[in-house]
Amino acid sequence: MLKPSKIKHNPWLGIHVSSINFEIKSTLMKEIHDYQSDIASIRSAMERSAKFLSLSGLSGVLAGIYALIGATIVYYLIYYPHSPFGFRFYFINEKAIVFKLMLIAAIVLGLSIVTAFVMSQRKAKRMGLSIWNKTSKELTSNLFIPLITGGLLILIFVSRGYYGIVAPACLIFYGLALISASSLTVNEIRYLGFCEIVLGLVAALLPGYGLVFWALGFGVLHVVYGAVMHYRYDS
Repeated sequence: MLKPSKIKHNPWLGIHVSSINFEIKSTLMKEIHDYQSDIASIRSAMERSAKFLSLSGLSGVLAGIYALIGATIVYYLIYYPHSPFGFRFYFINEKAIVFKLMLIAAIVLGLSIVTAFVMSQRKAKRMGLSIWNKTSKELTSNLFIPLITGGLLILIFVSRGYYGIVAPACLIFYGLALISASSLTVNEIRYLGFCEIVLGLVAALLPGYGLVFWALGFGVLHVVYGAVMHYRYDS
């Protein structure tokens, strides 16, 4: 960039002061534009990092633990003292029991969502990033549209007495929701989604083992996924 002091004492440049001023303004405008582009690039990179770095692996582990506790409560509520693998001799067809099961599932889901949000928010705050940006809003939309759709469909089936579809449908729609959101976050989410779908399809082939597959999908897989996430990105 040309310095004004040099321009002032240069007789030749003094003749062409208008063109030089134009050149200086052009140079300044170009530099300002470059700075703005750099700032926009940095901001964009920070937003991409926020959706990537703010994910908490421990929240996945805790979600798995919540699911395992919920599955244990259901076991004691329905099958105890018999083995859950012998549940084909039992039928969940009482509305009171179905209501309790749905209540436990809702509590587990609510605790998992709150835990994931709080821990991810704290992590993003420690790094000086905002967790609620355009990308996270889109990710939330991609996640909850298939999740809510599946939940409503399951409620419709339950209202008609098709209780056996609950566990497979929960796993399949949850897997679809994860895959839908995976394009905006880490690849591990996509793999978890595929595992949930496969587990849901197997559960559909083996009706009556819903509690076992539910515990595996929402409990064990989440603990494994959360531990991997924590090891790779949090530690």
